[in-house]
Amino acid sequence: MDREEFWLLRNKKWVFNALLTPILLCLSINAIDAQKIDTSSKRVITDVNISLPSIGKLKQRSTNEIASSNWIIGCETLDRDFTDYDQYKEYIVPLGIKLLRMQAGWTKTEKVKGRYDWAWLDHIIDDATSRGFKPWLQTSYGNKLYPGGGGDNLGAGMPTSKEALEGYNKWVAAMVTRYKDKVKDWEIWNEPNFGDNTVNTPEITADFNIRTAEIIKRIQPEARISGLALGHFNYEFVDGFLKYIAKKGRAKLFDNFTYHDYVYNPDANYYQVYLLQTLLEKYTPGVQLRQGENGAPSGSGSGRGALWDYEWSELTQAKWDIRRMLGNLGHGIECSIFGLIEMAYTNGPINKLNYKGIIKSDSTKKVIRPKMAYYAIQNVTSIFDDQLERIKGLEFTHNINGVNPEDNKYTTNTDRSISVYGFRNKQTQKQLYTIWMDDHIPAESNKTNSMEFIFSNANFSDPVLVDMITGTVYEIPENKWSKKGNVYTFKDIPIYDAPIVIADKSTIHFKQIKSNSNSFLYDKELPWDDLGGGVQRQVVGYNKDLMIVKFKFQKGGLGAPHHHVHSQSAVVLSGVFELTIDGKKKILKAGDGYMVEPNVVHSALCLEDGILVDAFNPTRDEFLLSH
Repeated sequence: MDREEFWLLRNKKWVFNALLTPILLCLSINAIDAQKIDTSSKRVITDVNISLPSIGKLKQRSTNEIASSNWIIGCETLDRDFTDYDQYKEYIVPLGIKLLRMQAGWTKTEKVKGRYDWAWLDHIIDDATSRGFKPWLQTSYGNKLYPGGGGDNLGAGMPTSKEALEGYNKWVAAMVTRYKDKVKDWEIWNEPNFGDNTVNTPEITADFNIRTAEIIKRIQPEARISGLALGHFNYEFVDGFLKYIAKKGRAKLFDNFTYHDYVYNPDANYYQVYLLQTLLEKYTPGVQLRQGENGAPSGSGSGRGALWDYEWSELTQAKWDIRRMLGNLGHGIECSIFGLIEMAYTNGPINKLNYKGIIKSDSTKKVIRPKMAYYAIQNVTSIFDDQLERIKGLEFTHNINGVNPEDNKYTTNTDRSISVYGFRNKQTQKQLYTIWMDDHIPAESNKTNSMEFIFSNANFSDPVLVDMITGTVYEIPENKWSKKGNVYTFKDIPIYDAPIVIADKSTIHFKQIKSNSNSFLYDKELPWDDLGGGVQRQVVGYNKDLMIVKFKFQKGGLGAPHHHVHSQSAVVLSGVFELTIDGKKKILKAGDGYMVEPNVVHSALCLEDGILVDAFNPTRDEFLLSH
């Protein structure tokens, strides 16, 4: 019995949250310990059934271990005190992300006309840059000190009066002058069309963007400026905005235009993204598109922001976030995750704790623990950095035999909608492909479908499979793949609604598990893994074909109903147990044993403290990931 099997019966709905780490199990007991980042191989375990030999876990890479990547992490709402930078700053470096998005906060900085208090922002910028981060600073929001100064919250109008615009200009100029040696990336306003705001017309918004960009460029010519920050897709708004920019001949002020988008299926927006790109090509060729904000919550409820009307969990949040990250990467779009921590909104259209953070917080803004999405994003950043390049033009074909050897094509044996994106190492040209089912909202189920994939113009020497939610690396045995020229066929690949990666082993960083134990094993030297609920596990001896494991139970300890592809035989070393195998119950005592065939559902309930000794064929590789 393994850890996920123990929890399945106890709490099916939240099994994934409970299994994140041992830290979660003691959360209510020790809040300080709960704030630690789990770096063990057991930090995320789900019930996904991947019937391949597991050979290791991805190694996490910190901010200082990468040169650059496609990712940005949102450190939003600091300007309104909905979050506390000092609470979460230690959690950013282990994510392996360099660019931080945040609002600069005119209202928070200028509380008396003409007098700026930069202390709060100095502290954040100085600390962030000292840790190797690059702040991406946004010039939001307005300031009610000035008549017509616009609102100071989400969805508010921009400054419109002469006095307010002059005040805004001075604040922007003072800010750029102060931080130009530490901040190179700027974004103008935030979601001007939020809620179909009728004050911020496309023309007013474009003029405001030009005004701000000219101030920034005058002081900092090398600045990188993001414009638009579209709150939700609106073709007419973008058309009017870009048309105005082009008419004024000011497109060269901008490096990119940003959009925000929250849809329940993270893969359902790419046609709208295509329409945005066609507008950029029409009016502002050469200016890139960037996703400035996106993410999913880990719980539901009105008043908590976009996507509230779905029964989200930490698992489905993690699936959504990394599907969107890797989908954007596959389309060549930079991507900012919203956000790092849950935000304690107190006013405006969002007025409750916003669950989109990848770190669990509370109404006092205190960090509780990283969520599953935090660890899943670490898995993404472990692999996908600036050493990889996108394989452009990768397309599905029904006839892989009819393609030219140089064409980037693939085929698969299903009519289901599947996302497939290809990448290669810039130096070695070795490849990897991300794959997931994309036809529905991320689900609580981890049911997999076994599929065949054939890639043309591929390049692998030693292919492996990676589950991006857990970070587990699996061997793809020789009988599961073949090559003919540069056409590679992969058989029986487990696919579900979270990304898996078929990668050449050389393109990933992972910790490999030991393939076999020592010949002689002593009880006092073998560690026990505490699975919670009065159950402990001790791996005794193993090789690739056989594993012996001891399970120590306290009375009432439960091995929930589960099944696996392994043959299992066991003996009761001590105690009394109620065993259920394929629906049949028996009481077993010391000296008794049982046999379980592959894929047969079974469970164990401890009636008196005792120990089970189990043998598995083949080895339960996932047990070794904790060692």
